[in-house]
Amino acid sequence: MPRALWLLIIGMAVNVTGSSFLWPLNTIYIHEYLGKSLTVAGVVLMLNSAASVIGNLYGGSLFDKIGGYKSIILGIVITLVGLIGLTFWHGWPEYIVFQIIMGFGSGIVFPAMFAMAGSVWIEGGRKAFNAIYVAQNLGVAVGAALGGLVAAYSFQLIFIANTFMYIVFLLIAVFGYKGINASSGKQATSNGPIVKNRKNLQALLILCTGYMLCWVAYVQWQTTIATYTQEINISLTQYSLLWAINGALIVIGQPLLNGVLKHLTASLKVQMLIGIGIFILSFIIAGKATVFSGFLVGMIILTIGEMFIWPAVPAVAFALSPKGREGFYQGIVNSTATAGRMIGPLLGGILVDLYSISMLFTVLIGLFLLAIVTTLIYDRSLKAEKIKVV
Repeated sequence: MPRALWLLIIGMAVNVTGSSFLWPLNTIYIHEYLGKSLTVAGVVLMLNSAASVIGNLYGGSLFDKIGGYKSIILGIVITLVGLIGLTFWHGWPEYIVFQIIMGFGSGIVFPAMFAMAGSVWIEGGRKAFNAIYVAQNLGVAVGAALGGLVAAYSFQLIFIANTFMYIVFLLIAVFGYKGINASSGKQATSNGPIVKNRKNLQALLILCTGYMLCWVAYVQWQTTIATYTQEINISLTQYSLLWAINGALIVIGQPLLNGVLKHLTASLKVQMLIGIGIFILSFIIAGKATVFSGFLVGMIILTIGEMFIWPAVPAVAFALSPKGREGFYQGIVNSTATAGRMIGPLLGGILVDLYSISMLFTVLIGLFLLAIVTTLIYDRSLKAEKIKVV
């Protein structure tokens, strides 16, 4: 891998380590410490994610206009404003304001990071996105493991640790990313392929609809399921351990999975369909769990499923993107994922508050079935035009 990609990997790991101190515990903090209902907690996380959606689309377009370095620095600075504010004022309602600022800033960073990763290692194909994905989950493993322990002692230290890690990320970006050449290496498109580009964008939007539905379900592990585990007397430390195991399994397992997929010459489409099927199995098990071991098995299966899906969608997006639009296409991918994280907490909170946790799991499995349909059909128009995607 190129040196530039290693710098992006390190930066992503540090970034996600910081955020992973807080995000798995957000719903628990709002519900247990601030005394708000699950629905209110869902609204707060929805606002955070809505700001991230705007940041994703803005950050992706910004990458295409001013490059990755300036885009990432801007996103980090905005996020730091929110984090510093949250460190000093984390009561109600200021918690909402700083969550929105943080959502917008971090939203700018992610599409730029993914677009830069694809651009600096064109010949690597999906490997570049796999590497960034593994870095994210290394951050999840470290941050979540430490976050549960720190939160059990003091939530104030959670906010401080998150801010400190983002300052480290800023230093890495300032001194490491300025010289990175993030040109795509793709040939410029002429007027002829405009229709093709439109079809590519349409295909990506169909694929990302299913991607969003998967995230609506996945985010329940961080929100409604997190709170449910507290109600059945699973400790914060044990809950955080689930995410530490999630991240560790991905760091260890993704390279092995890459070798298996390469040997089987599996297409990205097949890879995603397998992942959705594994997700369904995970939620069936979690829906019946009443003790920690049941959730542990569900999390392990969930982790295997996400290793198939999450790195594949950015890889498809990069393959579909025309020259000069790589950032915009990655912005779409990140914004739809964030939209899923925005809708998920509110939907989950309402379903649990009005019905039951069992109803929630039934609805989520239905969403996965819809995602299978969108994944099956997204490239149909491209096949008709004989456009090779992956």
